[in-house]
Amino acid sequence: MPGDLRRVARVVLLDPEDRILLMHGHEPDDPSDTWWFTPGGGLEGGESREEAARRELAEETGITRVDIGPVLWRRICSFPFDGRRWDQDEWYFLGRTEQTAAAPSGLTELELRSVGGLRWWTCAELEATRETVYPTRLAGLLRRLLDEGPPGTPVTLDTEIA
Repeated sequence: MPGDLRRVARVVLLDPEDRILLMHGHEPDDPSDTWWFTPGGGLEGGESREEAARRELAEETGITRVDIGPVLWRRICSFPFDGRRWDQDEWYFLGRTEQTAAAPSGLTELELRSVGGLRWWTCAELEATRETVYPTRLAGLLRRLLDEGPPGTPVTLDTEIA
């Protein structure tokens, strides 16, 4: 994988019922090619990963009343999307909120063409779904987080290349 990775901050956002908020994405030119993923995106300017996590969460979900906790997981991934390859170094922050009404207001042009909505998922729903979810082991990771709490240091997830 190339050494020039896009630096990304993502949020594992949980509500008071321990449901996780996921975004429903699809290829811009093929709405039948779908998957679910956590809110987040690339760092801009000199912002920190936590600042990027907060900004991306606000832009993509409209949720601003959130407690950002520790980095849970780190992952390197590479995938094709919108006609190009994306190579990313992703950090997943724990987020907690009581604000469950989402109202995306800052989606980019690409996100407007490729995001079909948001949904709160229970861990049981994630474990039972046959839909594609990223990271691919999210259901097990969430179960462990809910059962054991955040890890003492960030867990490095397996590299995912699609």
